Amino acid sequence: MNEIVKDPVCHMQVPSTSFATEYAGGHYAFCSAQCRERFLANPHLYIGFPGHKAPAQEGKKVIKRRRLLLSAPLDATQAEQVKRALLEMMGIHEILIEGDKIEIQYDLIQVTTGQIADKLALIGADLGGGWIDRLKLAFINNLEEIEISSLEVENKKCCH
Repeated sequence: MNEIVKDPVCHMQVPSTSFATEYAGGHYAFCSAQCRERFLANPHLYIGFPGHKAPAQEGKKVIKRRRLLLSAPLDATQAEQVKRALLEMMGIHEILIEGDKIEIQYDLIQVTTGQIADKLALIGADLGGGWIDRLKLAFINNLEEIEISSLEVENKKCCH
C-alpha cells in the first residue's frame, strides 16, 4: 500500500514512493525532482538535528533577489516565455523583465540559483539566438556586482 507522507521541502502530501530517497536511516519522499535535489544538497535545512528543528520545520523563509543583466534584451515574446517558465518553479515569488534586465525574487529554502540557472538554460534551448552566452554573461555580471558591493561595504567599514 502506498502511504501518504509530507515532502520535507515544500510540505506537500505525496505518495511515499514519489521521488523517494533514504537519508540517515530515514525514508523521505518528494513532490518533484527539484524538492529532492534541494533536500539532498542540504538535508539538515529541512530535517534539523536531534533536539533542534530545521529552519524549514519552523516555517522560515529566506527571500533573495537576483538581478541579471543580459548582453542583449529579450523581446516581449521571449520575456513572457522566460517569466512563465520560471514562475512554474517552486519557490519563485516574482519575475520582473525589462529589456536586458531580469530580476528574480525567490525563497532560498525552496530553490537555489543553480536550479534557476538550469531552468534558464532549458528555456534558452527554446529561445535560441545565443541565449546561453547571454545568460552566462548575466551570471558573471551578477557575481561582479556582488563583489563590488561587498568591497564598498568593506571600504566604508575600514575608512570611517
